[in-house]
Formats: sequence, C-alpha cells, structure tokens
Amino acid sequence: MLVRYDPLLARFRFWWRDERLPVAIGRNGITVAKREGDGATPIGTLPIRRVLYRADRVEAPRTRLPVQAIRPEDGWCDDPENPWYNKPVDLPFPARHERLWRDDHVYDLIAVLGWNDAPVVPGRGSAIFLHVARPDFSGTEGCVALAMDDLVRVLADAGPGDTLTISARF
Repeated sequence: MLVRYDPLLARFRFWWRDERLPVAIGRNGITVAKREGDGATPIGTLPIRRVLYRADRVEAPRTRLPVQAIRPEDGWCDDPENPWYNKPVDLPFPARHERLWRDDHVYDLIAVLGWNDAPVVPGRGSAIFLHVARPDFSGTEGCVALAMDDLVRVLADAGPGDTLTISARF
C-alpha cells in the first residue's frame, strides 16, 4: 500500500493492487519532520498495527489484523507533556486527548498505524490512523483517509506485517 503524489491528476492517490484510489491526507500535505498539531502526514513506511470500529454503526471488518470495537469512553492522548502521549486512554482523561467515539463517521473504521510508537518521542506526532474520509475528501489532521468502501476492501486484504508507505516520490 502506497500513498504518493500522482502528477497526472495533480493530487495524492492511494495505490493498492492495480488501483489508484482517492485519498485524503493531512491538510498541510506531507512532511519528513512531523510535529504534534502540524496538520501534516508523515513521510515513511508505517506498519498497520490493528483495526478499531464502531459496532453500533458498522460490522466488524473482515481482516487478518487484530480487531477491537471502540467504546464511548475511548480516547487517544495527544498531549506531549503527558506520560500517556500517543497511547489509547479511557475518558474522561485529564490531559489533552482525542475522542475516538465521534459524532461524524470518520472514525467508524480505523486502522491504527505505527507512527511514533516504538519508542514514543514527545511532540513527534500522535494518532496517525488510516480512517474513513469525509465526503469531500478534505484534509485530515495528519491521518490518511479513504472512502468507506475502499477502506473495507483494503483492510480485507491486510494482515500482520503489512505496511502503508507515504512517499513524496512521483
């Protein structure tokens, strides 16, 4: 799986099998120097760790990756000063965090990508996910996002050891 710029279309695309799929990336593009809150998607090869989903909205995805349903009290710490930085947390949580149980549908299905997690470096960015794109494919906070149907197909193909590469190369 590869996300890279497609000069023929003048936009980024998600390359999977023989297909080029529409994709949303960080609202500020891609970067080699990812920082918390910069709105950019990190360049690199990120392992696909596991899949989270909203059981009240979608069925458990078919995949060879570990799968877990999210709960209303699930969050992710994005406070670089907190020891739980870039880790899942239970809400309420006293430090800055992101709520995984959202009113919109972008986190109905999430693949957790291995970014800044082995080891965690404070401020280097947190919660880089492969998730559902907004209908207009507007930019993310730094994640990679696909249409729900495309995400379901990609995850059905994914298994332990698979990676997603974000590249600036044409």
